[in-house]
Amino acid sequence: MELIRAAMRKAARQLDWKVETIGWIGTRFGTMVAIQDRREVPEPYRAVVDAAMYERMSAAVARVSAESGEAPVQRGSVALMTQEFRAAVAETSA
Repeated sequence: MELIRAAMRKAARQLDWKVETIGWIGTRFGTMVAIQDRREVPEPYRAVVDAAMYERMSAAVARVSAESGEAPVQRGSVALMTQEFRAAVAETSA
């Protein structure tokens, strides 16, 4: 991962990007590395970029709002570990 991260940063510097690299090792999708360009959006493109960001956020909120029932629990999350612990205690107490 470090080699990929270094290559991404080098390529971004060659493009004069202001960068921030982020990464997660061992996610459920594998190891993820991303690079973000932190430059300000040029004024002629700001309206289009803002509209696209608003559209994506609205779509995400609509998707989450449309789902019924309880939120899914991710493996390794505190909520799931608590449920597993309670189940184990109830099982041994019974």
